[in-house]
Amino acid sequence: MDATNLTYLTLDGHVDLQNYRYVYFLITLTVYVSIIVFNTVVIFVIVMNKHLHQPMYIFIAALLCNALCGATALYPKLLMDLLSEKQVSSYHGCLFQGFFVYWYACSEFVLLSAMAYDRYVSICKPLHYTTIVKMSTVKKLIFLSWFLPCCELGVALILTYQLQLCKFKMNRIYCDNYSVLKLSCKEISTNNSYGLFIFSIAVFPPVTFIFFSYIRILTVCLKNSKDFRRKALQTCLPHLLIFINFSVNSCFEIINNRLESNQIPHIIAMILSVEYLLIPPLFNPIIYGLKLQEILKSIKRLISWKRRTGDYF
Repeated sequence: MDATNLTYLTLDGHVDLQNYRYVYFLITLTVYVSIIVFNTVVIFVIVMNKHLHQPMYIFIAALLCNALCGATALYPKLLMDLLSEKQVSSYHGCLFQGFFVYWYACSEFVLLSAMAYDRYVSICKPLHYTTIVKMSTVKKLIFLSWFLPCCELGVALILTYQLQLCKFKMNRIYCDNYSVLKLSCKEISTNNSYGLFIFSIAVFPPVTFIFFSYIRILTVCLKNSKDFRRKALQTCLPHLLIFINFSVNSCFEIINNRLESNQIPHIIAMILSVEYLLIPPLFNPIIYGLKLQEILKSIKRLISWKRRTGDYF
């Protein structure tokens, strides 16, 4: 059947969730609302406080905006499916959901590498920081983190759209490009090769850059005082935790989707498939809010604002 004439695809991943779908709906809704609230609060604090208009905090705001986009690509459709008797998606809707989910993941790696560069310059070349990391540079890096994945994934979207499908069910709770490819009647080596190319340029360069940046940061810290190491750790630890968190959860999704092991209980496989869209967006604002003192102080002032007179900002 021609994919362009296909009415809908069935998401079979919900089968084991139906007996407790209202429980899962409440849990999912709570998670999504928490993601929106936590990320929005930190973004609002950064945007409205002029003293936080610095490269490090601008990158944080961009990272949290990216998390909101990734979560919104998944949760609204997932919530509707949990309340529906049949879990289906239009073919075009399925393609675009996969596009935006992957866009979020690819942009996240680029943003994390840009943040590592910011920390590297701040700690290893502090005297040149203001001349190297200008606001114009920050804006360009943020723009590239969203524009480059869009172009790369746009090609993948076009390649997938041209496929002819023979099967119309996928054992997933949301759409992704690789699952759609497996429904094709035709040979998909070109799609797989391009997917491997995207994976290689989206993951390995940022991860390698972050790894070597922190080796350099660690080397500089070991040569300086305890106070210097404490301050460096205070600013680098949140980023490092978020990088490890996102990388590990992304690996879980890749392994789970590619191997499709029947030894893993279905509910566990479903949880693993959404971890990178659940844990990082939920915990990133908490990590930054608790670890970075300027953001924490601003949040505390925001909470106590109604109890005080005068302007908050």
